[in-house]
Amino acid sequence: MTIFEFALKRSFGNPTNLIFLSLFPLAAIFLPQSELWPALPYGYHYFGILLLFVAIRLTAILIEDRTSGIVKRLAVAPITHFSYLSQNLLAFACILVLQCTVVVAGGVLYGQELGQPLMLLVLYVSFAFTALAMAVAWVALYRSKEIAFLVYMTIIVLLSLLGGMLFPVEMIPEPLSRVIMVLPTYWLTDGMAWVTSGGDLLDFWLANGVLWLYTIIFLTLGSVRKIH
Repeated sequence: MTIFEFALKRSFGNPTNLIFLSLFPLAAIFLPQSELWPALPYGYHYFGILLLFVAIRLTAILIEDRTSGIVKRLAVAPITHFSYLSQNLLAFACILVLQCTVVVAGGVLYGQELGQPLMLLVLYVSFAFTALAMAVAWVALYRSKEIAFLVYMTIIVLLSLLGGMLFPVEMIPEPLSRVIMVLPTYWLTDGMAWVTSGGDLLDFWLANGVLWLYTIIFLTLGSVRKIH
């Protein structure tokens, strides 16, 4: 069994993970139309929050490996740290991309008004990689997955509140309106606004480009080899 296959098995072997990986994404498809965001149903605004939760749940496996000494043993094993990390991340990414595909395709089949579904899928995938990279950078700081997860919950709430995922960014006070542009969640909601209302195509690709920039930065920070 390869590391990639083992990571998939471990991800789906946890009952709590199964809820995040299956039931919650399916529930997002059937949530009603939003009053705060007339263009998209509630589930499609909250789905970005779910991606953040799923990413930290999946990457907690890396903490388990580090605390159990698996990462240390890689130094004498016939496998490089890069291969170990990349195969784990590939498994996590496949899960997140599958979730994005199911939610968008399910919404189309269910008859939800999604604006431009293909572009929405592209945006979700971009944010999924950003969420994964953020989680990787975060778990690299901790030896306890419980503490890492609990503290990260607070960060997710703040990112959701300030990034326009719980209510429109127009409701955020003016002094914060420019500060929140540094948040990845802001660019997700900005891209979602384009998906539903249209506009200059460059604005859409700008939102995706910023998300991928964050992905590269956080992956660089989180991929430093941890052996302690």
